[in-house]
Amino acid sequence: MHKAIPARQGETGNGSSNDSQKLTDMIRLRMLIDEPGVTEYPGTAYTSVSVHVGAPTRVGCRRLGESHVGPAIHGDIDVIPAGAASRWELQERDTAFTLSVAPKILLAAAEDVDLDPARLEIVNRFQMRDPQLEHIAWAAMAEMEHGFPCGRLYLESLATALAAQLVSYHSTSHSRRAQLNGGFSDRKLKAVLAFIEENLASQLSLNQIAGAAGMSVSHCTVRFRESIGSPIHQYVIRRRLERAVTLIREGKMSISQIALESGFSHQSHLAMHMRRHLGVSPKALQASLH
Repeated sequence: MHKAIPARQGETGNGSSNDSQKLTDMIRLRMLIDEPGVTEYPGTAYTSVSVHVGAPTRVGCRRLGESHVGPAIHGDIDVIPAGAASRWELQERDTAFTLSVAPKILLAAAEDVDLDPARLEIVNRFQMRDPQLEHIAWAAMAEMEHGFPCGRLYLESLATALAAQLVSYHSTSHSRRAQLNGGFSDRKLKAVLAFIEENLASQLSLNQIAGAAGMSVSHCTVRFRESIGSPIHQYVIRRRLERAVTLIREGKMSISQIALESGFSHQSHLAMHMRRHLGVSPKALQASLH
């Protein structure tokens, strides 16, 4: 377990280097890999959004007198208010990508929607879903992984979007809008996403996924899109590609094995989707890592 102040709270630690701080003080980006165990992190002046990345793992967390224990699924989000200390208990290795936004940006976002900045209070949230926060996180993570090619303006645009979403949907001053309530309940969405994660390597069907949700296929497909922001098949392909990329980076399997482990029919099937969605073949990605 990393002993330095973690990415979850927006400070420098032993995770990926936080070059975003060299470009702007509006937002801090970190990737942190924690080993199993228990650790405590102090609060900071920044409000943080911590997104679970990769394989499911069981996580326990206590913050601001509240606690939560349960499986963390790829894309699950913790919202950590400024000043909130956290205690994390991990049963397996956990990877989290964290975006931390400066207080001044949150206050500016509150003013933009005619809220009193002095009364702004971000709500503490455990392992919830928000498609907009997810989209911002994946865009920021891609920018960091590529060495911040778009520069300061892009990072500050992401910071502004992040602050606006937090103020609009995750503060006591502004109730969560219908966008977050029009899909599955939090419990049902977690069950559906957990089912998909556990069965990525198999030939998933809409009937199976709808069965996990306890509803008809037509009802499930509509609710899923409202909750996640994309159709079920697109989400499954994206998760399979993300798993394949992770396995390629680990370098422990052949590409044909990785294709099957990720749920693709064969190596050519994986290559087709990877070129279409990522613009690179599995072999080219593998070669770039050596």
